[in-house]
Amino acid sequence: MTTQLAARRPRIHMIDTEADALTSLALSKEEQLPQVSELLLGEIERATVHSAAKFPGDIVAMGSTVTFIDEANGAERTVRLVYPGEADIANGRISILTPIGAGLIGLRKGQSIPWPDRDGHKRNLTIVEVEQAARQG
Repeated sequence: MTTQLAARRPRIHMIDTEADALTSLALSKEEQLPQVSELLLGEIERATVHSAAKFPGDIVAMGSTVTFIDEANGAERTVRLVYPGEADIANGRISILTPIGAGLIGLRKGQSIPWPDRDGHKRNLTIVEVEQAARQG
């Protein structure tokens, strides 16, 4: 990842237990998905970590339903961010182990991030709305 890309990324936040689980997941997929694994590990490393009880409701976490705009084409999409085993793009469930999934985690409503797509082209994603999944605490 270029330092220019890293310098323009907004501050992000994660839930402590999710950051741990996502670190393990990204490390386990380094050989199969090196680009996404590297992107996700970089996001985890730079995130401010919170307990689930203190996690702000307007930030994308695992299980969140998020509406975002792809600034490259103006398309608005609503997806639920899930672990790979739950992914089903036809039903709007996007895996954290995709470039867009890794880019959405930790962003707050209103934030934008420059992010590479599967082909390596940079896209700006802007968060329009975040709805948290019910959490057990």
